[in-house]
Amino acid sequence: MSNTGMNMRGKIIFYEEKNFQGRSYECMNDCSDMTSYLSRCQSCRVESGCFMVYDRNNYMGNQYFMRRGEYSDYMSMMGMRDCIKSCRMIPMHRGQYRMRIYERENFGGQMHEMMEDCDNIMDRYRMNDCQSCNVMDGHWLMYDQANYRGRMMYMRPGEYRSFRDMGMSGMKFMSMRRITDSC
Repeated sequence: MSNTGMNMRGKIIFYEEKNFQGRSYECMNDCSDMTSYLSRCQSCRVESGCFMVYDRNNYMGNQYFMRRGEYSDYMSMMGMRDCIKSCRMIPMHRGQYRMRIYERENFGGQMHEMMEDCDNIMDRYRMNDCQSCNVMDGHWLMYDQANYRGRMMYMRPGEYRSFRDMGMSGMKFMSMRRITDSC
């Protein structure tokens, strides 16, 4: 049985200016459009939990993983080119992690089942691309470069038949990491 539903609440505070200045917005769940609360967001503080933040509304665009800590100027720290426009709280998962990755869209080509982090799918599985996946248990981050580097995508439990159809055209996912309770 998955314990995803029994999660602890996260808390993130967004600030309009760098160094936690200006108006602020406190968030304890998903927010698809932060522009209704702040005109811009230049810094944030994660007090508890983990969050994915997005540079476009409705959980679109580039994604960034944020764990507990202070981000006084996250744009220069993380290489973001735009403000945070939406955020999603990542529920803590206490149980096993399982994900099947596929070489091609619609679960085609080579398939490998993962239960642990993988820093390089080419080295471990001799797979040079991952175009679809099925997340059975846990929450994962997928990276477009080996060794957990580059652009990332947050994966919740579910079937992902085509990363291209999800707006990730041209991205090759080369490493995957579990989001554990050590956030």
